[in-house]
Amino acid sequence: MSSTVGIVVTDTYRPGDGDNDTAPLIAALSALDIAAEPVIWHAWEPRSDAGYDLLVLRSPWDYSEREAEFRAWLARAADAVPVLNPPALVEWNLDKLYLQDLQRLGVEVVPTQWVTSPAELAAALSSHGGDWVVLKPSVSAGALNTGLMRANSAEAEELGRQILTLGRTVMVQPEVPELSEGLEKALYFFDGEFTHAISKGALLERGGGFRGGSYQENPQLVTAAETERAFGAKVLDAVARATGQPLPLYGRIDIVTSGRWGTVLLEAELFEPALNLHRAPAAAAVLARAIARQL
Repeated sequence: MSSTVGIVVTDTYRPGDGDNDTAPLIAALSALDIAAEPVIWHAWEPRSDAGYDLLVLRSPWDYSEREAEFRAWLARAADAVPVLNPPALVEWNLDKLYLQDLQRLGVEVVPTQWVTSPAELAAALSSHGGDWVVLKPSVSAGALNTGLMRANSAEAEELGRQILTLGRTVMVQPEVPELSEGLEKALYFFDGEFTHAISKGALLERGGGFRGGSYQENPQLVTAAETERAFGAKVLDAVARATGQPLPLYGRIDIVTSGRWGTVLLEAELFEPALNLHRAPAAAAVLARAIARQL
């Protein structure tokens, strides 16, 4: 095998237990005569003689709890080895404030109030009366510190203040009924090519916490209408215009088509999304070929 790729994970990586992508991706790369292995990001110190021709960020899912450490590691890694998706794109994508950039470029985004102080929090919650709202930090993974609560509840104010105490911007969004019905779709694009769509079901329990008591996705293959695929491509085009970066190696575009707002963007996940390759095995080969082209 002439090339070696490091697949960047974290120390909670377990094949088939949460990370369902790394093992099938390594197998698909092996079929192309490309060696690959998991690299635990915070246990590996980048160096020029690392032996890798490319690092592919896959599941560094603890980045939000070690953000400064991860940013510093990513910069060092990029000095030693090419990294995909590119660190400049990752830096932009780390904080969901990027949604503001995309909105300015014409991408429809779920309505969001951006809160940076207790006074702004009180005003934002008050504007929703007693309606259900979602509160979440602008930097987070795995729906950490995220809740679906009545806007006028003590729990909503407490969660908002907790997020502010962590030094994060609070995102306040109205409940989208279709999200609560589990109609969110994740659209996957590898090197610009649409491969599959996943529905992971509703996650948040009204009143706070997760349905079933813990974060538990139930990814299932679903179809994506041509209009939804076109929306995903539109988002990727806006990402390129906003960042000046080339087309991402991989991207997951999370959308919901709602009766009130039409099709809107929830997130553009460009560096650590679950790809659900175990649900779409053929997509692993598409991603592997895209990596081979980068080599």
